[in-house]
Amino acid sequence: MKQIAKLSAVALVAGIGLTQPIVAEDASPDGPANPQLSEGAELLNRGFKLLLEGLANEVEPMAENWAKNWADLVDRMGDMSVYHPPETLPNGDIIIRRRVPLVPEDTEPSETDL
Repeated sequence: MKQIAKLSAVALVAGIGLTQPIVAEDASPDGPANPQLSEGAELLNRGFKLLLEGLANEVEPMAENWAKNWADLVDRMGDMSVYHPPETLPNGDIIIRRRVPLVPEDTEPSETDL
């Protein structure tokens, strides 16, 4: 787990470094000392920005859908303090019990045809 955190931190620093324009000290006023290095860094910068924009465009609809579904769940469940924590049954079913059961509506028994 620590390796994943370290690798993520290194990737983040590298990504931030690639998105920032590279500033080189010029020996001449005509342009950078190594134009190929400057051009390569600019291409990396553009590529990284396109990658991040593409990821953001793919994640945005999923995030909107998740937010809508979460709002629907909150509307259906109402106040969560009236429920016990979820339980997993041996067959894999997950149940959420109410702390105080609902009172069934008074209905007249119906006739059953046999």
